[in-house]
Amino acid sequence: MKLLIRWVIASLALFAAAWLVPGITVDGSGWIIYALMAIILGLVNAIVRPLLKFMSCPLILLTLGLFVLIINGITLWLASAIAVNWFHVGFYIDGFWAAFQGALVVSVVTIVLSALVKEDDDKDK
Repeated sequence: MKLLIRWVIASLALFAAAWLVPGITVDGSGWIIYALMAIILGLVNAIVRPLLKFMSCPLILLTLGLFVLIINGITLWLASAIAVNWFHVGFYIDGFWAAFQGALVVSVVTIVLSALVKEDDDKDK
């Protein structure tokens, strides 16, 4: 059940990013695009992101963790490229700065929604 909730939260966060960031466009209007993009982004975050963080560990330490924001933008940009080129999902990001802004929006929305869901889980116990 937690996996399904995280998947929905990621889809909503990607919807918010596409709605707020001018450089992110979605081809089509179905929630299928956001759901598939959430799966692809989750896989990129699980496989590529740890490698990027390991290779850029000195930069992360030097910038006191702010370089992780750059890594988040790169992973969103990469997930979009994989979605468009390999799976023909219409989630387009125009450049790195759009990916950076989109990653910020996705991060903030995910944190807020996860906190709301976590509070509801604690009330049930």
